[in-house]
Amino acid sequence: MSTRFFRSLLVFVLAAVLVNQKMRAAEGVFGLEVLRYRAKLLAAKPYVPRPSRVPEKLMRLTYDQHRDIRFNAAQSWGRREGLPFQLQFFHPGFIFDQTVQVSELRGGSETPIAFSPQLFNYGKTEVGRVPESMGFSGFRILYPLNRPGDEIGAFQGASYFRLLCQDAFYGLSARGLAINTGEPGGEEFPVFEEFWVERPAADAKEIVIYALLDSPSVAGVYRFVIRPGAETVTHVKAVLFARNPIKTLGIAPLTSMFWHGETTGSNHGDFRPEVHDSDGLLINHSGGEWLWRPLSNPATVRTVAFGDRNPKGFGLLQRDRKFSSYEDLEANYHNRPSAWVEPVGAWGNGSVRLVEIPTPDETNDNIVAFWAPDALPAVGEPIEFEYRLHWFLDQIRPPAGVAVATRRGHSKTHEPDLERFVVDFDGAYLGKKGPDPLIEPVVSVAGGAKLVHATVQKNPYNGTWRLAFALRADGSKKPVELRAFLRKPPHALTETWTYLWEP
Repeated sequence: MSTRFFRSLLVFVLAAVLVNQKMRAAEGVFGLEVLRYRAKLLAAKPYVPRPSRVPEKLMRLTYDQHRDIRFNAAQSWGRREGLPFQLQFFHPGFIFDQTVQVSELRGGSETPIAFSPQLFNYGKTEVGRVPESMGFSGFRILYPLNRPGDEIGAFQGASYFRLLCQDAFYGLSARGLAINTGEPGGEEFPVFEEFWVERPAADAKEIVIYALLDSPSVAGVYRFVIRPGAETVTHVKAVLFARNPIKTLGIAPLTSMFWHGETTGSNHGDFRPEVHDSDGLLINHSGGEWLWRPLSNPATVRTVAFGDRNPKGFGLLQRDRKFSSYEDLEANYHNRPSAWVEPVGAWGNGSVRLVEIPTPDETNDNIVAFWAPDALPAVGEPIEFEYRLHWFLDQIRPPAGVAVATRRGHSKTHEPDLERFVVDFDGAYLGKKGPDPLIEPVVSVAGGAKLVHATVQKNPYNGTWRLAFALRADGSKKPVELRAFLRKPPHALTETWTYLWEP
């Protein structure tokens, strides 16, 4: 029999399964298993992008005009019933040219939430008539996190979403999926096209959201269980089906901004000492080692991979919490949340990848971190993964000491040809420990340069320990991979600091 026959038979069978699942959904058993068959059927067909339903006049709105369109708080989903979780919706326009369908789940049955201009206050923005069938560009979630009516998260644009913990301000974002990020030819941005929100109970402490994702390369479904608090935790479960082979699949991607800081050697004429949503990548390696990679704003796109098998966790952290490091009363960079990915189950062989992209200012997200599996199931077979995503202000700290500051530069008077690095370590043991000649620095230099000297000493002013070392480039201009930690033989006293220096 022909390949065409088998393909037609597969589509027929999947269609029958989908009809059965829809019947089951109508009977009140909607869930992830119902949606996975819809995604499987979708992936068996050629990708067809959804046409935009947003009128051109809305796309011509300026940033301020679009911002002037506000959701009427009295119309919030769940407000009339006094539910602990409520939703407000975003109006399409400006750069938001795609819309999503949001439905309510109640007793296992789904009811679409209809768009209406009556849900919005348009302020001074003149838009005329807008189509009732247009849909929303996304939604925000309200919950009494610090006080009644607080916004704790939002889903808007591609597969982006971001959440808040107590006392935090919006900073980095997460994504459902990243495809070919950092690869030649550019990346692909999958899109959450439909959402289903379970109506929470009157005393609910968490909210459950389902999402259907589609793109040229993959279709899939997600289940998010969001539990807000001092640490907001999102339990994510996803099932994907590839339409064609994918070079780099990015699981649990995090996206952040780093313009300038201690490692850049320049503030670009800005009045603030540092400007970033995150200042480092932390990895809990399956072998027990903790790795800290300070972020940078490179001259060209830069990608680095940290290989592992069944990683214990990784995340983008805002480790520096001092207001004096930022001096920004509006952006509140010192209170931007960190995000930590905790895998559930075995993720197999792969790597945590960090992609750093040049940015001229703070308006661009230029940092991406994600897990990239070494191998994927065959096209058409399910790709399943599960993880907990933690948003917090209090730090995830390795058992040993941590790198709290990284600086580099030159001396104009003493050995000016050397590149100097200063790394400050802190921790419970190190903070209490007085000067100790048995504590020693361990510095590794991989090609392109030679280690000239390294010292470590107790800082009597703040209790930290300062590792200082100097390098001499070999003239090859090769990127130099650096690793360093403190040791009191036979024990490592700190996490491993890593850095890529480009002479």
